[in-house]
This record gives sequence, structure tokens and C-alpha cells, in this order.
Amino acid sequence: MDSSAHESTTATFQEVEQTGLKLAIKGRIVAIVFMGAWLIVSRPLDRALEFVTLLSVFAFLGLLHYVVIGTGADRPWVKFVFITCDVALLSLAVILGDSFPTADLPQMAIFRFGVFQYYFIILAVAAFSFSPAMLVWSGMAGALGWLGAYAWSVRDEPTVLNWSDIPPDPTQEQFYAVFFSPNFAPIGAVFQEILTFLVVAVLIAIVMRRARATVRRQLEAERDRAAISQIFGRYVPESVVAAMVADEGALAPVERPATVLFADLAEFTQMTEHAGARGTMAVINQFFDSATEIIGRHNGIVTQFQGDALMATFNLPVEDPDHATHAVRAAHDILATVNNQRFGGRDLSVRIGVATGNVMAGNIGGGGRQSYTVYGDAVNLAARLEEMNKTYGTSVLFTESTADLMSGAAAQRIGEATVRGVNAPVAVYTLEG
Repeated sequence: MDSSAHESTTATFQEVEQTGLKLAIKGRIVAIVFMGAWLIVSRPLDRALEFVTLLSVFAFLGLLHYVVIGTGADRPWVKFVFITCDVALLSLAVILGDSFPTADLPQMAIFRFGVFQYYFIILAVAAFSFSPAMLVWSGMAGALGWLGAYAWSVRDEPTVLNWSDIPPDPTQEQFYAVFFSPNFAPIGAVFQEILTFLVVAVLIAIVMRRARATVRRQLEAERDRAAISQIFGRYVPESVVAAMVADEGALAPVERPATVLFADLAEFTQMTEHAGARGTMAVINQFFDSATEIIGRHNGIVTQFQGDALMATFNLPVEDPDHATHAVRAAHDILATVNNQRFGGRDLSVRIGVATGNVMAGNIGGGGRQSYTVYGDAVNLAARLEEMNKTYGTSVLFTESTADLMSGAAAQRIGEATVRGVNAPVAVYTLEG
């Protein structure tokens, strides 16, 4: 992956991390509000105020982090600092907390009240960052915070009972004497909780790493597809490129009614003699640019550029039930643009032929190169009608099959004409007025 693509992917992941952290902080604030409300109604006022104060500090830290995210003060290490502060604050609450002040219990008794699950909330917040490193850090910080809180709580206790203090094959009284003692705070249980916490953190980090790898591959694939589409789209219509990318490079052959438009510049040879190569290319490119934009606006696809001529299809490869109407409107707009605009500083005139009929379309080619091509009588007829504009002194000619499908545009019948390659005479029309 080149440096620009790597930077783009890194920026995408950074944006995802920031969005996830902001979402987690919002959820955290909502949870704190509900927890505070519950504590106020379920605890004595003095105890409730202690809990609410602690929750308020948590909320403040979250809001401060929310404000910093995405600003100039935000750095890669900032989120690690805030998650560490959360762990430190929770561990401090464990050290200083006293669930039953009047019972005169040792501080280690708090480890009997299931407070460890609150560390998993911090781990859940870290998961929103979509960052494996953040999860591993949160696991390590939580483990050290819980172990540190335990070590501080038992530091001055002369007697700390562990599972080993229960005698082998104990009686019920012997078991109860140890298990329900306020001094029962087994270090083994603490290590077991820490190990579980670390395992969960690492497992989620692995999942996040796999998810990031999958997303990275998708981003790279989409970037490659976009680059191919951009380059390929210079030579093939955008809708054809999109369909070919979706079909992994192949467009299934199809046959259905479609309308074909063939447009050619008049007196092109004389113009090239005066304009020169550079001027001629400028004129042609400006004309093709305008004509392609008009055709695309009317749901058509330019399938071929040939010299000073272009061919477009309507209803292929993208379906359009009003293909005949859109083709004639495109012809009208191309004609109006040529009559009212100069190209490369020159006035142009254009002849357009439009025909409707069954058309076959698909990919053809060899030697590893393919082109999207259309075949059918309508293709040949559109080209013949373009040439016949010279005979009738018109700029646009189209077939009766096209006129029959038109809506919202007035067609003027010119008559019947013998068209080379067509057995029966063909009724030809032009735009009224």
C-alpha cells in the first residue's frame, strides 16, 4: 500500500475510533444519570450523596474527554490517559468505599460485595474505540487497579483468611467460620478475577484486530475499485464500469429493445484543414464532452467514439422504459447546444440519427482486452439516418418505431426512404419546427 493510501486508511480508523468513543461517552452519561437516580431513591441520603458525587466525577471525566476528542489537543495517547483515570477513580472508590459504616467491617470486606463487575463497564467503553491496543491497555489497567485496591485494603490487616484456611474435609461450622468471616478475602479469587478480566480484554482485542483487518481489506478493495473505475471510466461509460465491477469484469450478453443515437459533425474534413491537429482535438473533445453530458442527463450511455462521431444507447446496459423519448430529447439538446455554442472557438453543425429496435449488447475482445459493444439493425439504421440528413436538409432524423414510443415531443413525418441494408422502405421523422 502506498503512503497516501496508508494515510487515508489510518485517518478512516482514527475517525471510527473518535466516533465510537463519543458514542460510548454518551451512553456512559445516560447510564450515570439512571444509576444516580436509582441510588438517590434506594439509599439513605448521606450514602446516596457519596455515590452521586463519585458518579459526577465519572461524568465530568467523560465530558472532558468528549470535548477533547477530535480537537487540536487530542493525541493518540489521550484516550489511554482517560481510561487510566477511570480505572484509578474506580479503584480509589474501592479503597475508600464503606458499604456498611456502622458494622465496623475491615476494608477488605468490600471484595465480598461484587464490585469487580464495574471494571467490565470500563472495558466495554474501551471496546467502542475499535482499537485493540486500547482494549489491551484497559485490561492491564483494570487488572492492576483491582490488584492495587486489594493490596491497599489488606496492607494493615493482621489476619487475611484464604481458601487454604478452610481445613480439609471441613464441617459446616468450620466452613462457615472462614467463609463468612469479615476477614475472608482470598487472594486466589482476586487473581482469578484478574485472569478472567485479562482474558476477556485480550479476546475482544483479537476480535477487534480481525475486524480492523477485514475493514482494511474492504477499504483497499474499494479504493482499488474506485481507481479502476476512474481510469476505466475515461474510456467506457460510468454505468458500464459500475456494472462490470459488480460482475467482476463481465457484462452478461443481453438482447432487448433499445434506442440508438448516432451523431456526427458536419464538414469535419474542411475544419481539420484549417484548425490543425491540436485545434481539431480541442474542438472534438469539447463537443464530445458536451454531448456526453447531455446524453447522460437523459439516461443514455455513450458506447463508442469514432473520429468525429459518437454512438449512444438508451435502455442498454441500464434499463429505461422511456428510452425513445429520452434519446430524441438528447438529440434535441445536442442540436440546440451546437447551434448556440462555439467549440474551440469554432461554430459547428451536427447530424443525428436515432433508431429503435432490438439490440444485442455485451463484452467482446481478445488478447485480454474487451469493449462493450452493441449490435443490431437499429445500430446500422441510426448511422444511415445520420447520413441521410444531408439528403433531406435536416439535422435530426429518427424512425417510426422511435416516434411511436415518444411522449412530450412533436414528430414530423418526412416520408419513406430507401435505406441501404434495409429491404423495405423506412418511414423517417424529424423534430417538428
